[in-house]
Amino acid sequence: MATPASKAGTKGVPREHRRQQMLEAATEEFGTRGYAAASLPAIAARVGVTKTLLHQYCGTKEDLYVACLVPVGDRLLGAIRTAMGPDGAEPHTPLRVLHGIFTALEGQREAWFVLYDATLPPGGEAARRASEYRTAIDRLAAGGTAELLRTAGSADPLDADALKYVWRDLVATLVRWWVKHPEQTPEAMTRRCARLFAAAAILTSDGHSD
Repeated sequence: MATPASKAGTKGVPREHRRQQMLEAATEEFGTRGYAAASLPAIAARVGVTKTLLHQYCGTKEDLYVACLVPVGDRLLGAIRTAMGPDGAEPHTPLRVLHGIFTALEGQREAWFVLYDATLPPGGEAARRASEYRTAIDRLAAGGTAELLRTAGSADPLDADALKYVWRDLVATLVRWWVKHPEQTPEAMTRRCARLFAAAAILTSDGHSD
């Protein structure tokens, strides 16, 4: 997952490949350290280039962040939309969404924290673009959780709003745990979530059946 530092430099590397190396290194740096603490010299050192060359290829620090954010945001949005399909109310939709998220992040798990970076400077392009992706993901979550509740017999909008917040925090917590366990594949994580959901259903139904 981590982008290894390169000491060999990039002489002779095609321009697009070199830029991709820079973006991978920057995603690792932003994802593990956060925007505020991320260091352009450290990113350049990972790839084996100078800070000047990094600027020439990727622009400012904010430009570089946005260039890392866009593919991450697009992948996650695409994965969630595909998992939900035309109707997000199927019983296994939450697991499909989680599997889609894990699959989209596999190989670059720290990219999740690029999207959900609390250290972005307010009012800038980076914060604006991140907010757009987060809002789009929240909109999908709101629609999916509301539909699931309607299927379960609840049309209370406050139930739906509360469940959206629970879902959002649950996903973030699961991704954080997953990052700490690199041996866990997306498939293994999805199976683990299925077991956890089943256990939670037993706990919440115990003693409350009518």
